[in-house]
This record gives sequence, structure tokens and C-alpha cells, in this order.
Amino acid sequence: MTEIDDAGQVGADMEPLESEPLRAWLEQATGGQLAGPLAARLIAGGRSNPTYEITDGQHEWVLRRPPHGHVLPTAHDMGREHRVLSALQGTGVPVPVVVGLCDDKDVIGASFYVMEKLNGVTLRTQADTSKLTTDQRAQLSDAMVETLVVLHEVSPDSVGLSDWGRPAGYLERQLKRWRSQWEASFTRPRAEVDVLLRRLSTPPRSDHPGIVHGDFKMDNVMVDRE
Repeated sequence: MTEIDDAGQVGADMEPLESEPLRAWLEQATGGQLAGPLAARLIAGGRSNPTYEITDGQHEWVLRRPPHGHVLPTAHDMGREHRVLSALQGTGVPVPVVVGLCDDKDVIGASFYVMEKLNGVTLRTQADTSKLTTDQRAQLSDAMVETLVVLHEVSPDSVGLSDWGRPAGYLERQLKRWRSQWEASFTRPRAEVDVLLRRLSTPPRSDHPGIVHGDFKMDNVMVDRE
């Protein structure tokens, strides 16, 4: 951990966070429960949104913000992440408790949200997963599938997300996007891809809209240390 100084510097290997504005915001968001100066550590492994561990010496949280530099208006939406995590509280989907969302860019230079820090581990590489036993691999695979089952059973209407996304025509839009991505990026023809796209050209009806995780994979989940 590196203490954030008054200039907002948190070490040569980290991106800056402003100390006093962030402390004032977090003090209010937590009901005045900060125990000491804030320290921060940039969490390695994130591919897009800078993510920090922050602590006051007694409590630990995680802060997420958009990347530095130009960001497309619809990308890296902290409000969207905050909203869905908040909506899923108490549904059985394992998500952290959210402390709050800050849209005031004067605090750290961008919108951000803070959530509780969970005591888990993320398996990012083959070296990480190679430490698992065969039984642990099976349990983890089952747990990931079960997590998706619980997520897909949540009705968007029941958690205040009825206006979140565009459920009508979702499958058609996804297949159109995948086809265009393939056509724009393939380096040589693949007959089996053409067969697959043709078989998927008439998707089933979507009568029961649900919530879909767009990037559900091993290094985007946290595993219980036990």
C-alpha cells in the first residue's frame, strides 16, 4: 500500500488519485467512518478500467474508474456498473456491496464507484489454475455455471431494471454483430464458421428477457480462498 500524498501521487507505478477530495467523498459515503489517511494500490490484471484497492487502515474498498484519455460516451459506464451491482443485491447473485457512485469529475478526474473489498482470489493465468486439483477444477466449473443460472433467473423487472437494455431483438442483433465482426477480421475462409452462422440465422424467440453477463470468464470472477 502507498499513502496518497497531498499532490495525489501514489507511486511511480500507479495512476494518480486526488487525496483530499476522495477522502471527503468517501467520508460522506461511509457515514463518517474513516479511521485514518487513505492509501491506495492499483490492482494488476485489469484490461480497461483502472481498479484500485483503497484503505483507511481498518477498512478496505475497491474503486473503479474509466480509463484515462478519450473514452467513447457509451463505453466504460461507471453508472451502469453501479446500477446493476446495486440491483443484484440480495438476489442470490454473488456481488459485492456497493458503497456509492460519484459523478463529480472534480473528485478524481472522472466518474467512479466504490464497493466493498471481498477476500477472494482471481485466477488470471494458466499458472494460477495449474495449482488447482482435479476436484477443485470441477467444483469451480460447477460454481461458475450455477452462478450464471442464478443470474439468468433474475427478472429485470423485479430488480428495477425493466428499462435497462433493449431485450426486443437481442439475439438477432448479437448474431448480426458476430457475423460482421467475423467478416471484418477473418484472415482465411473457414467453412465451418459459415455453416455455424447459417444454422444460427433463425434464432429462437426471446419471450423471457433476462440479464446476460457479456464477459463471463475465469479472470473476471473471484474465487473463495477456501
